[in-house]
Amino acid sequence: MSFRYYLYISDAKVDMLLSQIDPAWSRKRVTEFSVGLQVAGAKRSVETTGADRVARLERVVRHLEDHGDLGDVDEPGQYVHGVLPMQWGTVGSDDAVYFGGRSERTVVGLGGSTGHALGTVVAAPTETRLSASLLPVLVERLAEFAPGDEAADALAMVVQANAALRGPAQRFEFVAKRMLHGPHPYPELSPRGGMTVLLGSPLYVAMAD
Repeated sequence: MSFRYYLYISDAKVDMLLSQIDPAWSRKRVTEFSVGLQVAGAKRSVETTGADRVARLERVVRHLEDHGDLGDVDEPGQYVHGVLPMQWGTVGSDDAVYFGGRSERTVVGLGGSTGHALGTVVAAPTETRLSASLLPVLVERLAEFAPGDEAADALAMVVQANAALRGPAQRFEFVAKRMLHGPHPYPELSPRGGMTVLLGSPLYVAMAD
């Protein structure tokens, strides 16, 4: 039996897709009672166990494999599956996590909210922010790699962000929502002719042997 070591799971994307795959599906809810020194109350919250979280993800991925537009990084569909050596780290104000790598034909960048990274310690929120899984927010975070360059488009930012990543590359498997895909913006600097650039937001990222 093979096991996946997940680094990132987007519960928001998984739940949105699962509710469309199976409209009758609903998450388990539990009632939590909180008792204070002077106040006793009850509140409802969502129970998301590790096993349930992975089971929901795997159900969505199976549906994409069987019925969805699931391509690979070189020929992406609406969704993309890949296994690549990638570097990763946080960008922006540490509210976005970014994975960068490339195949022989495609430069790949994957970005999403740091809150979906497993093991993240979430501090008490001081303000409401849009998720870094949204394209405008992710592009804004990547803009730090093209300071002062108003002409730089999102695909150029992906190339520059990948070049700025540090640390060892790890082999990752992922399924992601395609956000942008187009010709390499710097063909004169690309390793080979006809390269493209892909920007996506992952449903999951896992370590691959």
